[in-house]
Amino acid sequence: MPHRVRSTLALGGYCAVIVSLTTFKAFFQIGYLWNPENQRARDIRWIPLDDLFSGSWFKPLFEYGGNFAFFVPLGVLLFVQLRSKRAATLWGFALSVLVEIIQYVFALGRTDIDDLFFNTLGAWFGAWLAQRLGRRFDAVWHWLAIAVTVVFVVLVVLGPRLGDPDKVKDLSKPDAVMLDDTPVPKT
Repeated sequence: MPHRVRSTLALGGYCAVIVSLTTFKAFFQIGYLWNPENQRARDIRWIPLDDLFSGSWFKPLFEYGGNFAFFVPLGVLLFVQLRSKRAATLWGFALSVLVEIIQYVFALGRTDIDDLFFNTLGAWFGAWLAQRLGRRFDAVWHWLAIAVTVVFVVLVVLGPRLGDPDKVKDLSKPDAVMLDDTPVPKT
């Protein structure tokens, strides 16, 4: 497969994964990772780094680290395609802005200023990494992105058949603690 075709396929596939996981989670399910009904929301969060004050160490780690990590491969693929760290970062930012706008306009998620920041930072880091490692890794990045895209499609097709609904725990209720796999009210 020629380099340009493989590069375009990898970048297009990974962008489709990003858009699907950020804006279309209301329309599909992978196991029981999320409830599609809970994804229909319209909310804007303008306060930077507000999750740091959520009272949970996990939420900022998951939100900020997840957004950063999610956009690193995009930055890598954009750099491989464009050969410019600045252009890769700007395109990563542009995709992030587009996702946040779509989420708000169509009530498909929560628009958050932190998402823009950490997505862009992830795209920049990915571009930096691809630049540092050089062209010798281009084919590796392409095939990894294509593999991620194929795995994602398989997971979507399998959908709710993955996992056991009886094993799903609702940890969002603040008045319940888990003891021996049984929710028990706090005293």
